[in-house]
Parts: sequence; structure tokens; C-alpha cells
Amino acid sequence: MASQQLQTIIQAIRSRPDLRGAPIEQRRAAFEAVTTFFPVPQDVKAEPVDAGGIPAEWIAAPAADAGRVIYYLHGGGYAIGSINTHRQMISHLSRAAGARALAIDYRLSPEHPFPAAVEDATTAYRWLLSTGVDPARIVIAGDSAGGGLTVATLVSLRDAGDPLPAAAVCLSPWVDMEATGDSMTTKAEADPMISHDDVLEGARAYLNGANPRTPLASPIHADLSGLPPLLIHVGTAEVLLDDSTRLAEKAKAAGVDVTLEPWDDMIHVFQFFASRLPEAQQAIDRIGQFMRERTGAPAIAKTSAR
Repeated sequence: MASQQLQTIIQAIRSRPDLRGAPIEQRRAAFEAVTTFFPVPQDVKAEPVDAGGIPAEWIAAPAADAGRVIYYLHGGGYAIGSINTHRQMISHLSRAAGARALAIDYRLSPEHPFPAAVEDATTAYRWLLSTGVDPARIVIAGDSAGGGLTVATLVSLRDAGDPLPAAAVCLSPWVDMEATGDSMTTKAEADPMISHDDVLEGARAYLNGANPRTPLASPIHADLSGLPPLLIHVGTAEVLLDDSTRLAEKAKAAGVDVTLEPWDDMIHVFQFFASRLPEAQQAIDRIGQFMRERTGAPAIAKTSAR
């Protein structure tokens, strides 16, 4: 049974002002304001850096191994979100994985539609390699749109012949611009965060007229062969559930080592609430274990108290 903390979070989400149709600046400001309730632990270091022309930030919990890197792509429908909105969650991942994280602020739609985000993600990854970091000690990760961008970035890098990271992690990835999964309707009542219309509206802004089945926009239509091991986390109470299950099925069919972990009753990117939700911290610990295993770090039984 899900924790009481989850119900408290869902109630808070459902009681928030409805900003559907509001100007994009207002929606971005509202998301940025959420960070007030999710302060970054004082022992975490954050250092801005220019990643080949892409605004970025190193985020490192104490004792993070500088030679092992989480390359993180934030979510927000390709239109909102930033390093700032995701800094706390990324700090939890850094702590759990014992690795420093490089987060980027890729360009957002509608001002910068597809393929701007993919271009920025590949540029910053190549910059990361140029600093001497071994790709075998990198895990690329992202949530929601950032999860789809994670897969698109891998496909783009593979096609260009770039060295791929050791593994990838997708949290509630958005990989289908047409919103064709059955869960778009079967989970509509359970999902407090996203609707079918939200997905299509975000897709229109991001695509700006591009074909919604373009593989780097909708990685569900991409050739996934040759990609590194993939861990997918998704909640069973979200409309994007079938994006994850179909992505896992397609990746497995292409020969990719895939681990799909659905979390009962959890909502979209529930890991965001790690400081308040026990299931979220459990998921963060699991992701940290996966990252350690894939990058050759010693495993730990449990991360320290937050």
C-alpha cells in the first residue's frame, strides 16, 4: 500500500491553480517557485559551467567520485523546467550513485522547437567527453521529456558514431508525441499531473510542424539497436505509463538490456519528491545502485540519511 505521504502530495497537486492555457512565462515561473519547498541539502556543491556553449552545472553530493558522471536532462514538456527546478532531485541521485552530476539547460519550446533540445544535449555530451571523462563511467538520465530526450540523444550519438555512455536511466519518459498509449485514457482519472490534452499541446509546441513520428522527437519510433543498458522507472498511476512499457518492449526487441520497473500507485516522476516521499527515496536508492553497477563503482547497502 502506498504511503500516506503520497496522498498528501496528490492532494497538494490537485489543489494547485490550473495554469492550462496560461502564458508560458507564467507556467515557467510557477514551476521555478516550487523549488522553495525543495531546498538543496547544504552539503551539496553546485558549480555553473559552460558545456560547449550550453549552460550547465556540476552538482555533487559529498564524496562523489569526480570520475563518474550522471549526465542529467530535466523534464518539463520541453517547455518549462531547468537545472534549478531539478537540482534537489539531481543531488539525491548524486548521493545515491556516489557520482557527480552534470545538468544542462537545453533550449526550450516554443521559442526553440525540435530539434534544439537534441542538438544541445548532444553538444553538451560531447563537451563532457572532451574534458576527459570516460564514457564507460557516464550514465545519461532524464525525466519525462528529459527521459525522451535521453533516448533521442543516445540515438543521435549512436548514428553519429560517438562513444556511448555506460547506461541510461529514464524516469516516466515521454517518447510518443501522438499520445497513442492506452494509458492515456485508462489512467486519466488516476493521474493528478498530466492529461491527454496536455501531452498533445506540448507536442504541438515542441514539434512546430515537424512530423510527430520523427524518431528523434518520438523515440518510440526510433531504431534502438546498439543502445546501452537502460533502466526505466514509471508509476502505475500516470497517463505516460504505456510510453514506458512500449519503450521497454521495443528496446528489448532491438537487443537492448532493459530493466522496466513499474512502481505501484506512484505518480509522474515521483522521484522528484524524494525528500518527502519514502517510495521516492527507495527509487532513488535503486537508481543509484544501478548507476554504481554500470559504472564500476562499489555497491553500498543503503544511502545515508537525508
